[in-house]
Amino acid sequence: MKSLAFDSTNAICGAVFVILGGFFTYQSLTLDLGTALRMGPGYFPLLLALILVVLGLVVLVQSTRVAGEPLGPIALRGMAFILPAPVFFGLTVRGLGFVPALFFTALIAAFASSRMKPTMALMLAAAITLFSVVVFSYALGLPFQRFGPWVRF
Repeated sequence: MKSLAFDSTNAICGAVFVILGGFFTYQSLTLDLGTALRMGPGYFPLLLALILVVLGLVVLVQSTRVAGEPLGPIALRGMAFILPAPVFFGLTVRGLGFVPALFFTALIAAFASSRMKPTMALMLAAAITLFSVVVFSYALGLPFQRFGPWVRF
């Protein structure tokens, strides 16, 4: 008799997808759905929520077909640097401007790796900032302030 394989990590992820998809499905039903040709404000969120539920069910079913590996150690350093980085950007981009906010955001996120050295982090942050300014400001012509009121002299 063949034993049932189970991947707890995928099962948890699938369950989270189904729960979140169910929540957003319920929330989008309070909005006007409209029709496929005349979509209301709730149509697209409902569609995305249902896709999330279906993906969650697929992941849940898949978790019963393969044996998973046990959960490894949680990367606390990565979470401590990656999660606050976009929050920092969102809170400072209007005051500092795009260039300094992006530079410091990239610098914060760079230290998520324990192998990152300060010199390399500064070079990486500068390269990301330069690339983003060239692409978003000059190539695409997006109207944002490169330097905000907090850094003007």
